[in-house]
Amino acid sequence: MENQEKNRQESTESAGEKEVTKKELEEKENKTLEEYGQMTLDHNKSRHNIHLLSIIGEVEGHENLSGSSKATKYDHVLPKLAEIEDDKEVEGLLVLLNTSGGDVDAGLAIAEMIASLSIPTVSLVLGGSHSIGVPLAVASDYSFIVPTGTMMIHPVRMSGMVIGASQTYEYFEMIQDRILSFVSLHSRTSYEELMRLMHNTEMLTRDLGTVLVGEETVKAGLIDQVGGIREALEKLHHMIDGVC
Repeated sequence: MENQEKNRQESTESAGEKEVTKKELEEKENKTLEEYGQMTLDHNKSRHNIHLLSIIGEVEGHENLSGSSKATKYDHVLPKLAEIEDDKEVEGLLVLLNTSGGDVDAGLAIAEMIASLSIPTVSLVLGGSHSIGVPLAVASDYSFIVPTGTMMIHPVRMSGMVIGASQTYEYFEMIQDRILSFVSLHSRTSYEELMRLMHNTEMLTRDLGTVLVGEETVKAGLIDQVGGIREALEKLHHMIDGVC
């Protein structure tokens, strides 16, 4: 009788501990989603462990943006990507993009990290993926854009004082070359075509550049397919299973 009571008590304590652990994990996931726009998708019918990374607002570099600005902090994203690569349980990465651009070095650093992951990766452009968001969108193994999604390609801009010397323009050209080289390497668009889109004078009345919408990005070779979250997740599951 005493043994039965003891076993019942131990069973109750064990169930209580599991409930506390589950609650702690849920709170941790909620905090991660709220602070970093990341979470794990692991309740799908395929039983795949997929990490969700959202790149929202402006990509923040070495300088902090104002508290009222939506931002993706690259110093948060880079360690997470390294953790994902080192985690044997994570089978795929889904990147959601709705960004106006931001710091070039920070954006390229994130893009290079995504491109170098050994697990299958899929990106989905929602709203827009402008400026440095273009390399971020094409860094994945396969890319999607919603029908109303936009991508803007334009010359590199800099804030603050710019010295009108030949070295300054050479530096600008070097930055643009890094961006164009990455995008052409990870998409079906040539370097020359990207340069043409970047310096287009016919679309933006007060600026250089080109805005592409939905299917236009596919025709231009930047994005692989028009689709939404259903298509993006379906493709990622197939890639994890080794199905083309």
